[in-house]
Amino acid sequence: MERIFKLRQNGTTVGREVIAGLTTFFAMAYIIAVNPTLLSEAGMEWGAVFLATIIAAVIGTLVMGLVANVPYAQAPAMGLNAFFVYTVCFTFGFTWQQALSMVFICGLINILITVTKIRKYIIKAIPSSLQNAIGGGIGIFVAYIGILNVGIINFDSGVPALAALNQPSLWLFLIGLALTIVLLVCKVKGAILIGIVVTALLGIPMGVTVTANPISFTEACQQLPTTFGAIFTSAGLGSLFTDAAKVPLVLVTIFAFSLSDTFDTIGSFIGTGRRSGIFSEEDERAMESNPGFKSKMDKALFADATATSIGAVFGTSNTSTYVESAAGIEAGGRTGLTSVIVALCFAISAFLATFVSAIPAAATAPALVVVGIMMMAAFKEIKWEDFDEAVPAFFAGVFMAICYSISYGIAAGFIFYCITKLCKKQIKEIHPIIWVSTALFILNFVLLAVI
Repeated sequence: MERIFKLRQNGTTVGREVIAGLTTFFAMAYIIAVNPTLLSEAGMEWGAVFLATIIAAVIGTLVMGLVANVPYAQAPAMGLNAFFVYTVCFTFGFTWQQALSMVFICGLINILITVTKIRKYIIKAIPSSLQNAIGGGIGIFVAYIGILNVGIINFDSGVPALAALNQPSLWLFLIGLALTIVLLVCKVKGAILIGIVVTALLGIPMGVTVTANPISFTEACQQLPTTFGAIFTSAGLGSLFTDAAKVPLVLVTIFAFSLSDTFDTIGSFIGTGRRSGIFSEEDERAMESNPGFKSKMDKALFADATATSIGAVFGTSNTSTYVESAAGIEAGGRTGLTSVIVALCFAISAFLATFVSAIPAAATAPALVVVGIMMMAAFKEIKWEDFDEAVPAFFAGVFMAICYSISYGIAAGFIFYCITKLCKKQIKEIHPIIWVSTALFILNFVLLAVI
């Protein structure tokens, strides 16, 4: 164990890594039921997507843990799965087989730009003020995910408003939030995981923690062949470029998938890896001084890139690094052992869907909120009194939650960073990669607006 994960070198223990892995898994386990429910609206078999979701999460997370030795988990990304269904299939009129094919191509593109180290160079080109803004913004985004998941904020009147506290799930969330905060303030080991478990147990007599068994494992296995390898049939890649009139739309969609996937991952790594020391500056310097040295960042980016294509082969939308990994990192996870524990939990969940689905959002939302609070510490490194620095930092940090997209937050930060530098006549300070990335973001917005 020590030889594989270098626990002592990373200042951690087996026990701490196990707790971190369980914390991350419970924080993101909702995807097991949510993803197949969402993708089934496009005509895919629920059971097939259920297994594809788990398989993609297991393979992607194992690669992240065993190859890169970092505590990140992967699964089909929320946001991109909605884009897959409601935009690509419903609005653009593509079949789910064609949509999966575009996701597969997106994965290949991500592998290419990772092998050529373009993604790592993008990270290194981002100025420190924006990196800190992205880190704090990830904190707001994570907390916002928790708040939305439990429904304590509603939009029934057209504007955000506090929901009426007349539902057991909301009271359970508030109890769990108070409990988790007390445990953290008292510095109880495993506070976040304890908070999730105790809150879930309290939800049983309140009628919030309830079991559900939408489909058996055997039935899911029987349905998996309907999506596995579907991209390699005539309905998938075979039909993607047959209609010349639709080729521009196909290319725009692949571009949108790839851009969002790339910058979601970059944001997650910047937001958690730098602050926790998982991706250290010494590691990157060692890589630069020795071309043959493969850093954690290189390996982690490669693991993330391969997961998307693997997931598409089995039958699910873009697989990406989960921002909920921050929960496990805050719980002390520092090595790939955390990821291995998450992968094992996902594998077991294929047989225990009834019990995994019983963990309510009200039990996991408090964990996401407190993790978000911790991550906002990155904002202290920003010179808010300097308006030139504050403007792009604000947009990078706040737009993630407002737009419910890490990549859109980064896009807003990049755009306003370029604007402020142009106004200050400091064009030379803008890295060429930032120029190109900003242009691509603007192009993406224009294309999505006109198609």
